[in-house]
Amino acid sequence: MTESFSDRFLAETRAIIDSLDRAQIEDVATGLGAIRDAGGRLFILGVGGSAGHASHAVNDFRKICGVEAYTPTDNVSELTARINDDGWDSAFAEWLKGSRLNSSDAVLVYSVGGGDAESNVSVNLIRALELTRERGAAIFGVVGRDGGFTRSVANACVVIPPLYPDHITPHTEGLCAVVWHLLVSHPALQLVATKWETVVPAQT
Repeated sequence: MTESFSDRFLAETRAIIDSLDRAQIEDVATGLGAIRDAGGRLFILGVGGSAGHASHAVNDFRKICGVEAYTPTDNVSELTARINDDGWDSAFAEWLKGSRLNSSDAVLVYSVGGGDAESNVSVNLIRALELTRERGAAIFGVVGRDGGFTRSVANACVVIPPLYPDHITPHTEGLCAVVWHLLVSHPALQLVATKWETVVPAQT
């Protein structure tokens, strides 16, 4: 039988999962747990599909893990005002300043490339991470390709290996969701059981 596209894509996914750096995942989990336990906040940054991930993850980290978490892309009015008035590149950094980012906090980046100043890609993430370093806050990432600027400055960073050049974006964004669900289920972070795991099946 001829291998279908679905067969190939799922086989690629399995190969990438097998290649993930487990130690980095553990470091992100324990690092975020330490930030939470010390009373720090978590700011999650992402653009495009990763902005959607950021919003979903804020919910999970808050509800399941008891982390005080936020993302700038949840407030479209403030975000677009900053973009309109001051420019896209500075929007995340200025939002972090307005949130009084400090050394007890952490920033978590979701990104396909992690930011690349030379190619002028995701400069908003780079500016935000530069500010994060200045403020002494921790940096974590779940990124693709070579990890970009995020990986170069992170305390811990999970890189989704770009094993299949034709599918870097879908695999990175898809497996980002797998990694963050792993994180919010990790014993270092999870405080509250998720709903369906607590539902007792009705007796018939």
